[in-house]
Order: sequence, then C-alpha cells, then structure tokens
Amino acid sequence: MLDLLKSRFTFKRVLSLLAIVASLLWLTIFSFPDNKLHLIFCDVGQGDATLITKGFEQILIDGGPNDKVLQCLSSNMPFFDKTIEIIALTHPEADHMTGLLSVLDKYQVEYFLTGPERNESAGYQELVRKVLGAEDTKILSAESGESVNGINIKNPYAGEKIRLGEIELKTWWPEREWVADRLDVGNEKLEAGLGNEKLENTITPLTSNSSFPLQTSHFILGAKTTHAKLNDFSLVFLLNYKNKKILLMGDADLQIQDDIAKAISGWQLAISEIDILKFPHHGSKTGMLPTFLEKIQPKEAVISVGKNSYGHPTKEALELLEKYGVKARRTDLEGEIKYSF
Repeated sequence: MLDLLKSRFTFKRVLSLLAIVASLLWLTIFSFPDNKLHLIFCDVGQGDATLITKGFEQILIDGGPNDKVLQCLSSNMPFFDKTIEIIALTHPEADHMTGLLSVLDKYQVEYFLTGPERNESAGYQELVRKVLGAEDTKILSAESGESVNGINIKNPYAGEKIRLGEIELKTWWPEREWVADRLDVGNEKLEAGLGNEKLENTITPLTSNSSFPLQTSHFILGAKTTHAKLNDFSLVFLLNYKNKKILLMGDADLQIQDDIAKAISGWQLAISEIDILKFPHHGSKTGMLPTFLEKIQPKEAVISVGKNSYGHPTKEALELLEKYGVKARRTDLEGEIKYSF
C-alpha cells in the first residue's frame, strides 16, 4: 500500500513538472517577437520614454520620471530578453532620466548615447555612477568604442547616423560646435572630446548583433555647461525605417528649432512629410515653431504627458496642431501609444 502511495505521489510530481515545462515552453513560444518594427510611446506620466523594438533588438530613448518605464519594457519585450541594445538619454533632466536608473539595474545595456552636458542633481550623479560602474563621477573623457562597465558610450552629434539592423537613427541635433561653445571644461579634455575635426556623414553602423563599436574620437560625460537651458541640448533623432519617418524631438522646443533647421538645411535629406512627430516638451506652448512644423509636415503628433501643474498639453500647442491638420495623440488620455510597421 505504501509503495502504491509513493508511486502515485511520484506520478503526480512528474505530471506537475511536465505541466510547468509545457507552460514555460508555451509562454516562450508566444513571447517570440514578430518581424515588424514596433514604436511604443510609454505611459510614464509627465515625462518621456520611447521604446523601439524589432525582433530581439531594442532602442530606448529616455526613461521617464519614475520606474513606470519598467512596465513598458516588460510588456513589450520577451520576458527572457534582458539586454537593451541602445539607450539614449536626450538630455539630463529628471522627467527624461530618472527611470533609466531602474532600467540599468534590471537590464544589460550595450550602447549608451547622451550629450556631454551634466545636471548638478544627485539623480544625474547616480546615473553616471551606474553607467560607469564607478564612484568617481567627475568629468570623464575616453575613447568611444572602449567598453566602460560593459557599456559603449557615445556623444552623438548632428549629421551622424546610427544603424541597428534595418533601423536607422539620423542625428539632427545638437551640432558639435554648438555644444563645444557651451561647455566649461577648461582643459585638454574638451579638445580631445570636441575637437575641430570635420564630421563624417555616417558613423560606422552597428551590425544586427551590435558587435562593432561606433567609431568616433572621444566621449565626455558630466561636463559643466555655461548654457542655462538643458532642453536646448536635447538629442533629436529622425528614425528611418523602410518608408516611415519618425521625428523624436526630446525637449528641443521653439528656442532651438531655428538652429536645428539651419543644421539640416545643407543635407541631402527629405525633411518633410514626417509620419509621426514626438511633440517636444510635453505639449508646452513653447514646444513648436509654426515655421518648423510647416517644414516637417507631420501626419500625427504624440504628446507624452501626465498629470502636471504646467497646463500641458497647452491650448496653444493643440490649436497649432489642429491648424496644420496634424492628428494629436496623448499618453495621458490613451496610455501607451503603439505603432507597428
């Protein structure tokens, strides 16, 4: 009798283990991504976080003001994928930066793109510590392409292209010389990181498995700036994928858009008929110059915004989009906003 009970107990355990294995296999199979590009404007409240995925590769641009970005990543990435190929911090302000602290704790990152300018906040210092894997957060200058803490770090500048498989990010802003004029480094590290060499139009691209480093002279992290407005340093990317064009503006608002237009004016590049615009600065009334909107002619604009005391998105921003026939979408009303191509 005892042997029979043991046999039944063993049989039940085997069935339970088989059920668990089958469930995991089922979950894994259905977690495999399709072959489409997915563009997700994460619902992170009053801040920015944009996730671009294709297959098992991801680009995360900004991380929002809190750890809500982790929900966006877990619901839009395979549960077993713990590597993000590229993270880009458009500029070091809390509503774009804070969530990246949690992301760096949870995920391995291959490339970290950001400007050299610093924020004096404790949050920025903590971010630099996590990226570098070091306690020393003073100005750091080194060869780009050299892994630091397992992460390849780069300062992108206008005119450079970054490719991840079929995905291309063309950097529209900032210009290298514009940045150099507004940093107060005060030593040879500025010359090393922001020298007078002419930009090449194309940076050596990432391969589909991200195995080759981006080739440029140096990177700088944590440099003091003489320019009061960090928004003006925002990395601006044009995402090209097949026949789709998505313009990701960070917080580069009307105060810098004339400079952006001048920076791209000489390029052999079609800058009109943008499919999707990530509206700058959460729908601020200073978010968009009418003349800039006329140049890019977006079909839709996504406003990443949450509950706030600033009145975002403002009546002025919404009326401007309506005037130019641009469909406005808002994360505070829709939650995550997703596109697939």
